[in-house]
Amino acid sequence: MELRQLKYFIKAAELQSFSEAARALNIAQSTLSQQVRQLENELGIRLFDRQSNVIFLTEAAVEILPFARRTLSEAESCVAKVNDLAAVASGTLNIGVTYSFSPILTETLIEFTKKYPRVKLNIFYKPMAELMEMLRNRSVDLVLAFRPSARYEDIESHVLFQNHLAVIIKEGHPLAGNSTITFSELSKWPLALPTRGLQARNALDDCLSTKEIALDIRIELNEVNILLEVVKHSSLVSVLAEATVYNQSGVKAIRLRHPDNEMEGCVHVLKNCYRKRSALELIGMLRESSAVRARVNSWLF
Repeated sequence: MELRQLKYFIKAAELQSFSEAARALNIAQSTLSQQVRQLENELGIRLFDRQSNVIFLTEAAVEILPFARRTLSEAESCVAKVNDLAAVASGTLNIGVTYSFSPILTETLIEFTKKYPRVKLNIFYKPMAELMEMLRNRSVDLVLAFRPSARYEDIESHVLFQNHLAVIIKEGHPLAGNSTITFSELSKWPLALPTRGLQARNALDDCLSTKEIALDIRIELNEVNILLEVVKHSSLVSVLAEATVYNQSGVKAIRLRHPDNEMEGCVHVLKNCYRKRSALELIGMLRESSAVRARVNSWLF
């Protein structure tokens, strides 16, 4: 049994098509079919029911698939570890980042690229749910996001800092003199909010679930930078994590007064998975960055 046979089997099982699997793997369909057939012969079982251009997993294939994935994953971890040890601080680091984390990460990225110019960084900005799936599929090595409300059994989350939901307004706004803002006060102003599915919006909706307060939502956006520009140049008010406006000029964050108004900024990684040395270094630099330390100190004091 060869690892490439397991790889071909897994891809065909995921796509339920030999032609699509071959295309995804950039190989000839005949090569993939031949390797899957050899795997079936070695195991002494049939893995697929072949019907015209469609294939279906047999009962045996359904049982074997999780073990095949685990075997391939462990083999890839072994190769990654060997390559990383040989190359020391070279290679590629894939990072998933939610939009709210962008200001927190910028300082560390600049420092990291100066210290490790041979490490290529691929950074993906997406909603948290999409990034978690990318992490589970090993498309990224780590995810920077606030702790999700749903629990992922195969993912562990390490807290970097505590944060809060905040009302975001432009400088000079009538609310700028407030130290905190209640939901009752918030309901009196037109809002520009992140769309549902983004973490700040999910946290806001959770807080509102126990209150009978109607908000005047004028705009919903899934791009935080544009949202901040809208706030800077209008009287619209937004609600985001305090960390979102770190080092942002022209806006002010005022803490939203609510007993459960906490968000944990975390690094999310797969459990029982080899950590690239470049990933560990970046996480260490992130913990020591002024952006994170400012968030830690604001929470403690």
